[in-house]
Amino acid sequence: MTTLETLLSDPESVGTWALVPDRSAITFKIRNMWGLMPVKGSFTQFSGEGRLTQGGAVSGRIDIKVASLDTGIGRRDKHLLSADFFDAERFATISVVINALQPGTGKSADLQTHFTIKGITEPVSLPVTITELDDGSVRISGRSQIDRSRFDLGWNKLGVMSNAVTVSAEAVFMRSADSA
Repeated sequence: MTTLETLLSDPESVGTWALVPDRSAITFKIRNMWGLMPVKGSFTQFSGEGRLTQGGAVSGRIDIKVASLDTGIGRRDKHLLSADFFDAERFATISVVINALQPGTGKSADLQTHFTIKGITEPVSLPVTITELDDGSVRISGRSQIDRSRFDLGWNKLGVMSNAVTVSAEAVFMRSADSA
């Protein structure tokens, strides 16, 4: 068995796992100015949990506070939070719902998720690496490219912005006390 298969079949792993925000990061990168300038940013406030059943099924949810968006430039952040992009006043949360996990080889897997951004829900397949850490927590690392136009994040004056956004996450989960 692979390391991931061992983790998924271990009875000690069954239960609820809480996301540890101060050990986790959610970032994005998009090309701007006709591809000449990369824009990087992060979301700094999020919460979530994951569940593992005795049969090895995985599910969970991560909720991201849209207003926590940070690119390091206040004026740009304000525009991104406006109705042109995220419309944070109307849509305060981005949700990522994990529906299933397909183990790959070694520590790799494919998470089947649904992203909800601006009230639009779309399936997104996320290739991830899952690592058990020395303190018993689990780190899930992944990166995927999404098309921002699928979520009505379509403002693009003069075509200066790419529709392709690279989303990355390093999410650390710790076994919940009620699952121990």
